[in-house]
Amino acid sequence: MPSNEQENAAVNTQKTCAKPLFIDLTHPVKLETIPENQIVEACLGEQSAILIREGTTLSILSGKCTHAGGPLAEGLLMEGHIRCPWHHACFDAHTGEALAAPAFDPLERWAARIEDGMVFVDHKDSTPTHALQAAAPSDPFVIVGGGAAGFAAAEALYHEGFVGQVVLISREAAGPYDRTMLSKDYLGGKLGEDQLPLHSQAFGQGSGKSAGRIDLGTEVERIDRGRHCVVFADGQELRYAKLLLATGAEPRAPTFPGYNLPHVHVLRSLADCRSLIEHAAHARHVVVLGASFIGLEAAASLRERGLEVDIVAHSEQPMEKTLGAQLGETLRALHENHGNRFHLGRTILSVEPDRVLLDDGTVLPADLVLVGIGVEPRLDLAKASGLVVENGVLVDEFLATSDPDIYAAGDIAAWPDPHSGRRIRVEHWDVAERQGQIAAKNMLGLATPFTDVPFFWTRQFDFSLSYIGHAPHWDRIEIDGDPSAGDGTLRYIDHGQVIAAAMIGRDAECLRERERMEHILAA
Repeated sequence: MPSNEQENAAVNTQKTCAKPLFIDLTHPVKLETIPENQIVEACLGEQSAILIREGTTLSILSGKCTHAGGPLAEGLLMEGHIRCPWHHACFDAHTGEALAAPAFDPLERWAARIEDGMVFVDHKDSTPTHALQAAAPSDPFVIVGGGAAGFAAAEALYHEGFVGQVVLISREAAGPYDRTMLSKDYLGGKLGEDQLPLHSQAFGQGSGKSAGRIDLGTEVERIDRGRHCVVFADGQELRYAKLLLATGAEPRAPTFPGYNLPHVHVLRSLADCRSLIEHAAHARHVVVLGASFIGLEAAASLRERGLEVDIVAHSEQPMEKTLGAQLGETLRALHENHGNRFHLGRTILSVEPDRVLLDDGTVLPADLVLVGIGVEPRLDLAKASGLVVENGVLVDEFLATSDPDIYAAGDIAAWPDPHSGRRIRVEHWDVAERQGQIAAKNMLGLATPFTDVPFFWTRQFDFSLSYIGHAPHWDRIEIDGDPSAGDGTLRYIDHGQVIAAAMIGRDAECLRERERMEHILAA
């Protein structure tokens, strides 16, 4: 493992755009006025753009991330890649190709020419495509699960030039959508349902790929590994050449009396969120059980809808186990400043139609209850098929299971993490999408290990936090800045090494820290 000095030297070679100038490419520009090896903010008329110069080689790309419109001029340029500052999507700095989720579609790009030291922009240019795979297997590649990992894998197969059929099987009635927005903007009423679906030029609605298919509302009952087929509840079978299990997780079910009353909800699926929104429209008092990210995000969204919110949790501070006491206190103060109330160190004893009884005798008015006490990976299918399962489906660095023709990704996958040296299973959207993409490459025989550092983000009210790494425990936390003021970094130290970091209001620093961690892996 390299020393801290070596790590810092490697990371300091990267370039971020500090916006030294803004270039209007509508008119010819002197080449010598364009700084080299950094992202320069530009425009083409009304079109936002970025400009990257390496000597006399120019890349002119659209300036907004194709995932959520993040400003790429504020992103990170390193080793020919551009990272978005918002959710860390990655693009090829020369071609604009989307290299890593959550973006799937390429950036637009423009051709440029240099004459007499002047730069002229000619026309839009096409994004290079991958060469098609030489031959298609006789049986399809089958993906079980229509969430982040499943969709990303299907998209990546066609992105990489696969010419065979891909069948994505989802138990949900809705097509693949962005689950991260359910507890945030969708529940808060700021995002329409038409903005939830995942989209890609390579797979899914509007892609034009006739070889891809999505089977909704369909449950796989078992896997016949010997015959290479999945068997459905109605007895029908589908053969596969390669199989990816991306079955995700399901909410932990409450056990208190009254848990099955109609105003008691969980939040995992789009159907769950629709039902919650319907009931919230006629409710005044909501009790949220659980101070996890889902519980806190939902509590913030429901408060923004005008409901009175009480949050009940076992812990002494919100998210203390994941983020530590000081950041937990920051989150608590954030919610309390917006009118939410906490009942910490408590749990629900029972629920009645108009109230909730806590274990200390407190009675809370409640015509709506949301239970957010975590999730459990959906492992039944993997276990029944005889795959090796230990706190998740065991996979190797290529995300292959104990059966070489079956892969696993997302919430169910327990993989050997080269950053921590431990086998871990992480329930993050970013991890699921990235694993889906890597699993697809390995299903195609491209032998690509999964080495990404885990990343997630949360937004509650006007507070945003990004977290990189994995810290189930730590020796100490180093704090820089003032997290309560919306500007700070917390580094989680274990045996002298930074194993995770939480950033508030520091997008560029978060990108640099992620690159630093990934350089440790590469060294």
